[in-house]
Amino acid sequence: MDIVGTRGYPSYYGGFETAVRKLAPYLADQGWEVSVFGRSGLDSSATTDGDPRINSIVTRGIDTKQLSTLSYGFTSMVRTAIRKPDVALVMNVANGFWLPLLRLRGIPTLVNVDGIEWDRAKWGRLAKAMFKLGARCTARWANELVFDAKAIGTRWQTDFQRDGTFIPYGGDETPIDLPVEPGLTARKYVLLVARFVPENTVREFFAAVPSLAEQWDVVIVGSSGYGGELDELAKQLDDNHPRVRWLGHVRDDARLLSLWSNAGAYFHGHSVGGTNPALVQAMAAGAPVVARDTVYNREVLGNNALFVDADSVVLSEAVMRMMQREDVAEVADTNRARAREHYSWPDVCASYHSALLALTRGRREKDS
Repeated sequence: MDIVGTRGYPSYYGGFETAVRKLAPYLADQGWEVSVFGRSGLDSSATTDGDPRINSIVTRGIDTKQLSTLSYGFTSMVRTAIRKPDVALVMNVANGFWLPLLRLRGIPTLVNVDGIEWDRAKWGRLAKAMFKLGARCTARWANELVFDAKAIGTRWQTDFQRDGTFIPYGGDETPIDLPVEPGLTARKYVLLVARFVPENTVREFFAAVPSLAEQWDVVIVGSSGYGGELDELAKQLDDNHPRVRWLGHVRDDARLLSLWSNAGAYFHGHSVGGTNPALVQAMAAGAPVVARDTVYNREVLGNNALFVDADSVVLSEAVMRMMQREDVAEVADTNRARAREHYSWPDVCASYHSALLALTRGRREKDS
């Protein structure tokens, strides 16, 4: 089987890459021959991080914000069409344009549609139109769809009249007594982990940081990946406030788990998308969460969070309330339990395995 549409294996860039790092070895354990298409310059600094059973294939593309997904997706799809695997797992509706290539070759496809990309503020009008057209192509040409949130499935049923399978992201169970980042005190710091894009409420959080930093340490993890105004703002906060730390992009999973596990409040500002991998992992690590009030975040968190609008004053007040709660240990335990019950990686991988098997059985029945 081939996996198409991520930055490669093993990669630590985002949600798709996290899922592939978990899923590819699981599928190899089940007897699949797994190939993952990706890009050159993989952000994993050590190839020993990966499972040697996984075949990592690098293709060419155009490395720009606007064209990278489409161009790398095209070259990967062409290679997959030539290789003709039993099944292809395709990530991102932007690759919907190229699904007819696989249809012509009789290759069944399981497509993870991701979030509603055309609602993201980071994209211009043309990019949004391209994503929505890609979604329409996906709705027409994909054999089966995967929705990482039930609310995403509802949206696709409304907009494109397509059903699919709900498979969320997972979280790694985390020891309760992880060491605290040097210079910090457990439950005495505020944490943000996010890519610096407008829909993640980063600017509003940055506006709240000076008031929060009067009482607590504030740790910022993330970057835009391309530089820009929000990166400059993060640097200014780090330079001008002694209790603020900007760590940039952190690829060390153990370090991230420690930061989530010991935070007094984790702000999750993602407003567009489905089940967010960072949020699920923060829950599994026992982070007390203040979240942007969206249908997606409420689906994941249930009632065990404080939900806020995109307003720096309201955000700051909610974070302060969470930092001052006396039942923080109970909040952490409840989040861990919810993650174990609804968002475990073994269950996630098993669901993908079942969906892929169903597609290959359907292909064999059609060919016989």
